[in-house]
Amino acid sequence: MWTRLLRLIGIGLAVALVSTIGVVGYVLTDLTSAVAHNSVQLEGGPAVAPDIAAYKSGFNLLVVGIDACEPKYSYLFPGRCDGPDASSVNNDVTVLMHVSNTPRRITVVSFPRDMIVPVPSCTAKDGTQVSAQSAAQINTTYDEGGLSCVAKTVSALSGQQVDFAAAVNFGTVIDITNAIGGVQVCLATPINDAYTGLDLSAGQHTIQGLQALQFLRTRHGLVSGSDLARIGNQQQYLGSLARQLTSGKVLSNVPEVLKIANIALTNLEASTTLANPTTILQLALAVKDVQPADITFIQYPNLTDPENPNRVIPDDSSAQTLWAAVAANQPVLITHQNTVNDGVTVEPSTPTAAPDPSASPSATPTPAASAVPLSDNVRGSTAAQQTCTNGDSSG
Repeated sequence: MWTRLLRLIGIGLAVALVSTIGVVGYVLTDLTSAVAHNSVQLEGGPAVAPDIAAYKSGFNLLVVGIDACEPKYSYLFPGRCDGPDASSVNNDVTVLMHVSNTPRRITVVSFPRDMIVPVPSCTAKDGTQVSAQSAAQINTTYDEGGLSCVAKTVSALSGQQVDFAAAVNFGTVIDITNAIGGVQVCLATPINDAYTGLDLSAGQHTIQGLQALQFLRTRHGLVSGSDLARIGNQQQYLGSLARQLTSGKVLSNVPEVLKIANIALTNLEASTTLANPTTILQLALAVKDVQPADITFIQYPNLTDPENPNRVIPDDSSAQTLWAAVAANQPVLITHQNTVNDGVTVEPSTPTAAPDPSASPSATPTPAASAVPLSDNVRGSTAAQQTCTNGDSSG
């Protein structure tokens, strides 16, 4: 009986997290010893999450991709586990996912790794006090104070309370993409990146394992060679993964879902608010029916740093428009028109499918909300849109 219950919870959680951001999934076998062992108390937040119904304005999940040394994959990254920076761990991917209340929408905001932000004082996992900084690259916050420090920095910058958080490493990407048989991506122009080893021609490709990780990490292989271009590339991958998983090809296969969840658990650090099986199942049920058109990927509004052209700073005015729309549960409209100098080109939205005549009619349809236009410097797309990478074959 207990084994069956754990499997059910594992399926639900995998649906909730793997289907929305592509790099996190859980199975809850031996929950107490596995999840609780690596759990982190988010500073200023509850140790245990309340019932999901208590989140009247929706909830926020922070996902951090870290570059920690992984002995299992050390042969793929020479020097990572024995070089001068072997002990440092940066949050090179920082993503905040907001799940709104009724109607359900998902807004996925990527924070540029080179964005200079204020960092509040925080408490590391070992109890060490980390001093505040008036300006620092956001990707250094995990190395300074761990997952809780990243959450506190993101919360201070965005004004959003981080309710749940998880950190995953490179091995998660490699193993999960292998488990699902790869993710399809599109290249408008070829990539040849000597830094990551990625070499792809223009056109459609199904990538998995190391190649998927190379695709997510490539920067020099993109047309502008910037981290901002890389975010667009990463969001293409996540959008494609969301479409693949919600199509039913993966999530309808129970053994595949359990395999994905088991893989992710081995590479996970979670907040204590994710250690409750009831909460986890509620998260799964909250997002499982969100359609690709209602999943929006956004690059945190930013401007070039006047003191360093290779860095960016927050665009507070544009960010205020974004967060006001999120608070009002209004869809947002990306007005930025991508060019060949952006990381990706954006194709028109996929047409909405006709209603299923066999489906049960809802009581009262929810009126469509007016989309809030974002500033034209804010890049992004929805999971219903096809984007194609602008590669640089001389990278």
